[in-house]
Amino acid sequence: MKISFMGTGTSQGVPMIGCDCPVCSSSDPKNKRYRTHIHVEMGDLNIQVDAAPEFRLSAIEMRIPKVDLVLLTHGHADHIQGFDDLRRYCEGRDGEAIPVYSNEDGLQRLKDIYPYAMRDKAVFKTYPAFRGLKMPEVLDLGDAGKVYSTVQDHGNFETLGLVFEDGASGKRFAYYTDCNSVSEEAERLAKGADVVVLDGLRPMSHPSHMTIDEAVEAAGRIGGKQSYLIHMTHHIDHEKVDTSLPDGVSLSYDGLVLDV
Repeated sequence: MKISFMGTGTSQGVPMIGCDCPVCSSSDPKNKRYRTHIHVEMGDLNIQVDAAPEFRLSAIEMRIPKVDLVLLTHGHADHIQGFDDLRRYCEGRDGEAIPVYSNEDGLQRLKDIYPYAMRDKAVFKTYPAFRGLKMPEVLDLGDAGKVYSTVQDHGNFETLGLVFEDGASGKRFAYYTDCNSVSEEAERLAKGADVVVLDGLRPMSHPSHMTIDEAVEAAGRIGGKQSYLIHMTHHIDHEKVDTSLPDGVSLSYDGLVLDV
């Protein structure tokens, strides 16, 4: 299983528009963050998780070869506004629709924003096409593996938490972005995973995201072999915060690639 971190920032990105704080002005490339989205390869399948506004740039920089299916954690703008650029991968499928799995809210947002693409086949060669599907508790991908889903609290909103299980190696990867806590069910699903990725927005409290300390505490409860924090604001200087974290917990960064 290969995990590519295409973006690790919050909804405003880093640097932020009109901000000259030390992080936004930093020359450290790990302080430059696109909005959060990742790419997972299991067996012969290439799975895109969300598509941020910078998806096209990320896909070019990280040389993403294809997209076989998409998992949409939720329909907020910073996770869905790059979907139109998936049209290039539809073209590689001869116009066949890319399956998009999400919860009901996510699928409704997809239909509201991209009504022209909700079809089994692209209307023209270079157009996108999406087939919206309700994410099951267990998505069986055959020999490639399985993806388990759980409901997460995101303020007054619900998002999908995902746990990937590689069919060949049995390795597991938990991905819990955009949540203000890790529930008992989510903890059980992720327990002892090889890689755990957790929402860690900033040091200060927030109604819909975990703080750095809350994410570290959740990582300890889950007990994964290695945990990474994601969806970080400009309050997070990568070098300073990363070196302060306990063993087994690190900050992610744009361009990070893990072979699990």
